[in-house]
Amino acid sequence: MSNSRRAGLLAAACSLGLMAGFVSAAQAETLTDAITLAYQTNPTLQQQRASQRATDEGVVQAKTAFRPSASVSADVTGSRVDYANDLVSTVNGVVVRRDHSTSGGSGATLSLSQPLYTGGRASANLTAAEADVLSAREGLRGVEQGVLIGVIQAYVDVRRDQERLRISQENVAVLKRQLDESNARFEVGEITRTDVAQSQARLAAAEAGLASAQAQLSISRAAYTAVVGQNPADLAAEPSLASLLPATVEQAFDAAENNNPQVLAARYSESAAAARVASARAGYRPTVSARASLGYDAGKSNGVGDQFGDYDRSVTGAVTASIPLFTGGLTTSQVRAAAERENAARIAVEGAKRTALQSVSNAWSNLLASRSNLISNEEQVRATRIAFEGVRQEQQVGLRTTLDVLNAQQELRSAELALVSARRDEYVASASVLQAMGALNIAALAPSVERYDPKTSYDRVNHAVGWVPWEPMVQVIDKVGAAPTTPAKK
Repeated sequence: MSNSRRAGLLAAACSLGLMAGFVSAAQAETLTDAITLAYQTNPTLQQQRASQRATDEGVVQAKTAFRPSASVSADVTGSRVDYANDLVSTVNGVVVRRDHSTSGGSGATLSLSQPLYTGGRASANLTAAEADVLSAREGLRGVEQGVLIGVIQAYVDVRRDQERLRISQENVAVLKRQLDESNARFEVGEITRTDVAQSQARLAAAEAGLASAQAQLSISRAAYTAVVGQNPADLAAEPSLASLLPATVEQAFDAAENNNPQVLAARYSESAAAARVASARAGYRPTVSARASLGYDAGKSNGVGDQFGDYDRSVTGAVTASIPLFTGGLTTSQVRAAAERENAARIAVEGAKRTALQSVSNAWSNLLASRSNLISNEEQVRATRIAFEGVRQEQQVGLRTTLDVLNAQQELRSAELALVSARRDEYVASASVLQAMGALNIAALAPSVERYDPKTSYDRVNHAVGWVPWEPMVQVIDKVGAAPTTPAKK
């Protein structure tokens, strides 16, 4: 972690005394600003994007089964033989004695291999890789939703705790004035020391609440920094999400079944599993491939005065067909295992649907409850404020005691704190409904930001290298007689 980032986190944890003054409204940070920054820099999101790009490479690797491969091999050899007795030979009438002999040679081969038919294995593996990419994209979308809901929650938590801190500060200030007033009235004999002690106790409790509010704000600011990437400044009011929410819970259920990223990812995983069943069944079918090679071999004959020999050149070509006859049960076992994995993936789709519907139901129930609480808390604040003012005025004419005023003050502050929390809960519940539906996305929350498109990276690597003109024809041939790659309907 860089020193600047560490200093930022430390500032978030220790900057509570500085809340007496805020940044001007003209410089207020909006929820859109926070979402934009997190979308561009959040490490969890960046990590998932990198994983998505790695998954894209699976399609490129699967396509190599339709493409030729080439290799070059070369060798240089040499040997020496020492004789126990000198060899005597005559070369051009001259007697030559040799106590050893040497020999050597070199050669090179260029080999080219082209798959022609794999029984559908290559086609099935390509289909599975493409389904894996689509499933990973839904996983990325799920992570994006998780980051967005984290930003929203951190944002409204900071706003809630800033408001709670303001209320606590006002409460301490009011109780200090109340204590001063109680002391003054005690001095002139209007009230007893008991009344003063009650004021002192309430002030001490309020100061403890203020310390707790400061600590909670520090925690929320640190959480905001972790997910967004910078310390929160003066945060503007969050925009309404009402226009994004469905009118009924049935609409939310339908949206979740069709757009929830976990459900869609499970469906694509089922498609990938079905394709891998077809890949396993290809083990029963023949394979055909073509091979060609070009080579040369240059040698050097033995003896003194020998010259380099001629180069031997060779060109070979072959088309090989292989038909499996007996694998000891391996292929059958692989098919059964792949079929069970497809069955598990199909069951996972149903599990994902149920989880998504449960999430929608829970989020919708929380939204209804939080809306009801919000209305009740607003009415409670209105009523307790009126009651507090009435009790204060009645105390001034001797109809109420100091304890009555303190109790009314406490009820008002409790109602105000409850209202702040209710507003936060209603907003988070709204975002949670959108998340469960699969509708919480950057296009809706920050439409002006440049969005990350995983298809751009996929297209770049998919068409980068390796394509040959006859590849489409090989793909068509490979599907002849192959097992279907679509999920089985049961």
